[in-house]
Order: sequence, then structure tokens, then C-alpha cells
Amino acid sequence: MTRAEDTALVLLAAGASRRFGAGDKLIAPFDGKPLGLHAVAALASIPFAIRIAVVSGTALDLAAHGFHCVPNHRQADGLAHSIGLGVQAAREAGVQAVLIALADMPRITAAHVGHLLAEADGPDAVVASSNGEVAMPPVLFGRRHFDALSGRTGDAGPRALIRTGKSIIAAAGELADVDTPEDLARLTYA
Repeated sequence: MTRAEDTALVLLAAGASRRFGAGDKLIAPFDGKPLGLHAVAALASIPFAIRIAVVSGTALDLAAHGFHCVPNHRQADGLAHSIGLGVQAAREAGVQAVLIALADMPRITAAHVGHLLAEADGPDAVVASSNGEVAMPPVLFGRRHFDALSGRTGDAGPRALIRTGKSIIAAAGELADVDTPEDLARLTYA
């Protein structure tokens, strides 16, 4: 088991959101609040050592919700670059693990993240979420993986590492992420 108090939450909120259109996806209204605040609220009760948000171009004020914001000025370098920025900030905070979550996954729960923490077994841990078919975020990485996660670009590196770890199946619909306005509409009416 990895303690939340020894873990950094790294919330990725720096995507270009090209498929969503011209607007700021993370401030799009969903169930009475901005889309990007659902994951923030769901994980608020977990006593992480530090909360880090990797951001680029969103008007969502994550600092007001207790996050140390790390700007990503190179979002074209892909998800791996955002992960690297978040992991570097976590390393500087002296944590033993990072939990990578996506700001556009509004249905994630603290209970599921608690299962990820419970299954993590030290510095070599890789524990991903799963919909029963594919491993995906949220995902927990132990400290020994920080070097492998830092300094990469593209998306392939983290995905390959995720496939080497354990997977915890989440409740149906909990891992839905919003890439398009149609995704948001489906969640709104689900």
C-alpha cells in the first residue's frame, strides 16, 4: 500500500482540446460546475502530499483549489511532456509516488483512487485504472519510475509503462473522458 500522504496528485490540464472545438473544454458547464472541477472535487478528500496541475491555456483557476500549477509551454510535445513536468514537480516535493489523473474525467471517484493506492506496493509500483479492456489513467507510479517518466515527448512511453503494471477495474462509466462536445452531451444525458 502507498499512503496518499507520500503521493503527489498530478492533474493533467494542458491538452490542446482540438477535438472539442474552439472553447476551453475544462470550463464547459457540466452538472452545475466547470467540467475540469469534477475530478478536483472528487479527489479533494484524499490527503495527497501535494496537488500539482500541469496547465496550458485554460481559464480554470486550479490554484484556487489548492494546486501548484506548472505551465506547459510545449503542449505539442504530447501527453508525455505534461507527465514529465508534473513528475519533476513531484520529485522536487520529495514524494514516493505520483498519481496521474486527467482533468477531463469528471466521473472519477475517491474510492477508485483509494483502490489504486491500496494496490501500489512500493517504489516499483505501476497501478493503472481499467475499463475491463484497456489500462488508462488515473495511474499510480512509484518513485523508481520518475526518471522514465521525465523528459519524454509523445504519448508512447507512458502507455508502454502502464501496460507493465497492475490494472484495477473501475465501475462502469467512471473512466469516461471528454474529448468532444458529443462526449460531454452523452455524459450529461447518461
